Amino acid sequence: MLVDGQRRRAHVHADLTPMLARQANIAAVTAALDAHGVDHFLVRGMDDRTPVVGVSQEDRAAALGALEKLGTTAGCYVSQVLPKPPVTAVLRDADDPAVWAGLHAAQAFKLTWFRVDPTMKLVLGVAYGCEIEFWRSDRAADVLRAPRRNRMMPAVSMAGLPVEVGEHRFTRLAAATNRGPRLRTRPEFDHSLPDDIEFPIDVVYTWVDGADPEWQRRRAEIKGEAFHAEAASDSRYINRDELKYSLRSLHLNAPWVRNIYIVTDRQCPSWLDLSAGNIFVVDHKEIFSDRSALPTFNSVAIETQLHNIDGLAEHFLYLNDDMFFGRPLAPQTFFLANGSSKFFLSQNRVPIGPITNLDTPIDAMIKNNRRLIEERFGRTLTQGSQHVPYPLRRSILAEIEREFPEEHARTAHSRFRSATDIIITYSLYHYYAFMTGRALPGQVNYGYVQLAVPDLVARLKRAEARRDWDTFCINDAFSTYAQLQQQMAVLEPFLEAYFPVPSPYESASQR
Repeated sequence: MLVDGQRRRAHVHADLTPMLARQANIAAVTAALDAHGVDHFLVRGMDDRTPVVGVSQEDRAAALGALEKLGTTAGCYVSQVLPKPPVTAVLRDADDPAVWAGLHAAQAFKLTWFRVDPTMKLVLGVAYGCEIEFWRSDRAADVLRAPRRNRMMPAVSMAGLPVEVGEHRFTRLAAATNRGPRLRTRPEFDHSLPDDIEFPIDVVYTWVDGADPEWQRRRAEIKGEAFHAEAASDSRYINRDELKYSLRSLHLNAPWVRNIYIVTDRQCPSWLDLSAGNIFVVDHKEIFSDRSALPTFNSVAIETQLHNIDGLAEHFLYLNDDMFFGRPLAPQTFFLANGSSKFFLSQNRVPIGPITNLDTPIDAMIKNNRRLIEERFGRTLTQGSQHVPYPLRRSILAEIEREFPEEHARTAHSRFRSATDIIITYSLYHYYAFMTGRALPGQVNYGYVQLAVPDLVARLKRAEARRDWDTFCINDAFSTYAQLQQQMAVLEPFLEAYFPVPSPYESASQR
């Protein structure tokens, strides 16, 4: 296939993920070294995607011989890493003997496999290649010294016995609780660093199928409107299955997530498969402490009850179904190892002053939040949040309910959005946690696509080609029903191309 204009051999994997690519490359390299009796150990490198294998300088010839033999059959490529070559990342066929002769003085080199999904839309290559580095023997000190920096140790004991440890020791993309492969290393690398996150992190979605006639009927009855099936079918509600693609993005790019909870009102996506064991559908009646508030059609009311989800971890990310993980992210993007959460402020400003008819519903709710923060802390908030996954702590959400009981209860009982509501997950939580020393500002490379823009096709093509957003949101707040139908012809192919690999949460027929 063509990669950056070059013809490359590629390996096809039906269930390709970044973690699978990383694991496959480690397995290929370490198996080849094992087959030739070459001692080796995993090193905690500087990049979470790129595995690093350490070998003693004294075993250089044997290691090169073993890996050259691997290169004749493995369909991979070689590039020198250290000393840094004059032309960066020049890949050469690993089945060329001349390539290996040129590595006689290299302190580190990389073996790269191009791994693709069957559609060849997801291509994982150089970033996931396995680096092999040669550690210098210092017999006077009885240590092997690293040829370059890593995240932990400049040297390891020559006398140390190897140990096998979990994958989380070498990449922050793996959770300490995941049942991943055991990897051979030295005892010096079997330690938790101050920034390592080892507590579980869950994900919560709120989801509704607005095109569901039964949901529309319940909504019309509460609003006191007549329900007509024909008119309802022509409503602005349209189901684009964003949740399916958001779950794909989660599976690909946040493999450290423990459990997933989908909060909904007597609904379940037709394609959803719960057999994976870590995904659960939670009905509103299971989390509302006062069921007289149900049914509700107010997302901010539902959000007041998320901390009541049974089994939910203390730390979790809250997502709307139009939010996506754009590339592999470590949990440190959202939390600190001491438990603090991060928040991501919008550049937009909320006008100072009382609520007016000119305020958007969001601005009105933020003004209500502002009053609470001013009364409690004497600080005036002026910003909302970016539309990115919201890092939250269950205990702080419960604390907010206790600290602002009147405003919290009023919002929970607000069946439709109201100018008297507070908005917790988008704004109040983050300021309250910050002012009480349990949150701090974070930063993500964030994308926001409004479907109603005239250059939608160009924006989506650019996003697919670059894949440089950490997270992104696709929003349809200003589209008419007719426009949404037109956008479907553009949006669905984009999401399928960006996230072509089905997640374990899709039924067999969907997969």
